[in-house]
Amino acid sequence: MCVEGNEAGMIQLTRLNNQPLMVNSDLIKFIEKAPDTVLTLVSGEKVVVLESCEQVLEKVVEFRRTILSGVKALAPEPKRGSDATSSGNMKSKVE
Repeated sequence: MCVEGNEAGMIQLTRLNNQPLMVNSDLIKFIEKAPDTVLTLVSGEKVVVLESCEQVLEKVVEFRRTILSGVKALAPEPKRGSDATSSGNMKSKVE
């Protein structure tokens, strides 16, 4: 089964044999440049990829921006005006 884009919550990288690899970016513990790019996952597994450290980092940041922009779109707008935000109303609600 092949999943496109961020649908599975993963980033697409490339193994040294040019085969695509989907990686859950939350499981990346650290990235090394030695001379190939080596991802160490929280499980201790190491994965060598063609992308540079900078490219992997860009993909992770882009993925997280996408996720956070979705959360931002779902979050309710804060109410403005004299409703629950005025200090007088807050004081009376506490008392």
